[in-house]
Order: sequence, then structure tokens, then C-alpha cells
Amino acid sequence: MPYRFLFIILFAFQGLIAQVQVVSWNIANFGASKTKEEIAFLAQYLRTYDIVALQEVVAGPGGAQQVAALADALNRKGSQWDYVVSAPTVSSAYKTERYAYLWKPSRVKLIGKPWLEATWAQAIDREPYYATFQFEVHNFTLVNFHAITASKQPEREIKYFKFLPTQYPQLRLLFLGDFNCSDSNTVFNPLRQQGYLPAFTAQKTSLKKSCADGDCLSKPFDNIWYPKDFVRIVNPTVLHFYRLFSDFSAARALSDHVPILVTLEFL
Repeated sequence: MPYRFLFIILFAFQGLIAQVQVVSWNIANFGASKTKEEIAFLAQYLRTYDIVALQEVVAGPGGAQQVAALADALNRKGSQWDYVVSAPTVSSAYKTERYAYLWKPSRVKLIGKPWLEATWAQAIDREPYYATFQFEVHNFTLVNFHAITASKQPEREIKYFKFLPTQYPQLRLLFLGDFNCSDSNTVFNPLRQQGYLPAFTAQKTSLKKSCADGDCLSKPFDNIWYPKDFVRIVNPTVLHFYRLFSDFSAARALSDHVPILVTLEFL
């Protein structure tokens, strides 16, 4: 009898915990080159989650249109989805990209208008894209980011992130995306000192050009940094989408990164 009572209490407590699932994905040149079949695959693959943050949406023709096509395909999967696409980042024409968010309004509400980071836009080639969401009574702001390549020292950009929590003291910031460097890099130490933790530790997220004995992952580049006093990360997961393809090269044509998934549990 006491055990049954304890089970009922625990089950009721779990029902009170506020949780939302967030996916971040460097979608690799997401634009006109993506086929209808690839859009259909993405919709089927992402349909169960609450928020999807995309990096590397093409700034030129086709990028915003393909995000709209993905939202339309998701809407045919049984739940309503909304989406927003950033303006092109302000770097050179060669490096400029867009970001995107897609979400289920039945699960989260977009608060205000998303924006690209203006203060550090000249120091960061693809300045981050912010969006504030409300889940039950909790507001949180996702900071979507795609760093310059590892060979160009992304630390030169990430070092400015230490200023952002102070710059936006009224917001609860969660940094997510492709940082092109590992969570162990000392450039993240200032964020750690401000109470941020990485969802993933030394987790490889980019794809090799070919698999060797089932080993397909290359570098620990994608991550989500969260404030530990505000939210808990439950079950951080790498989504091995390429395992659903019979041809690894076809999977890699869709993206050279795997999506990362976290469940946010608000404290």
C-alpha cells in the first residue's frame, strides 16, 4: 500500500513538471537544392518535437521558401506549426545565411518579434538570431548561432557571448547551434562562470564523408548552452537520421550534421 501511494504521488508530481522538446540542426545549404522528397523526410522526422531551430538556411533564392515548404509539410502531419525566418546576416555575400525557427503553437507561444543581434554584428560573421517563447508560465529566449569554420577560429566570435546575458538581463538565454568548436574550449569559460552548462560533453555531431565500421560522426561542434539555475536538460540526444537512409551519401547530401535534441525541464 505505501508503495502504491508513493507511485501515485510521483506520477502526479511528474505531471506538474514543465517540459518542452527543442531540436537544433545545421541543415546544410537549406534552399532550392533540397528536393520535395527531402522536405517530406524532414517533416516526418521532426513532426513529434515542439521547437526546431535551423542553421544554414540559404540567404538567396529558395531558403525562406523551403522553410515555408517544410512548415506546410509539417502541418499535414496532424499538428499545426508556425515558422519564422531571419533576414540574411550582415556579413559578406559569401558567408551570409538565414536562421529559422519552427514550432507548435499548441505547445509554445512566440513572444514578440525575433531579431538578429545588432550590437556584435560587425564582429560576428553570422550574428545570432533570438526568439523568445512562452511555455506555460516560463519564458525563455533561444539564441540560434552558426559560427565561422574551425579553421577560421570561431573562438574569435564566441568570446562575445559572455556579454549577452548582461546585455539582456531580463531574458533567460539559451545558446544553441553549430559552434564549430568543442564544449571543452576555454572560450566557453566565461559562460560557465555565469552559470551556463553544455547539454552535451564531447559529443560528436558532424558527419564524416564516409562511415567506417559504423562510426559516422566526426567533430563535437553542435551544442546547447543553458542557465542551470533556470532549466534542467533531460535526456540530451543525438538524432542519427542517416541510419534511415540506405545510402549514406544521400543522407549526407541532406545534411553534414546530425540534429541534437534536448528536453527542457523548467525549475
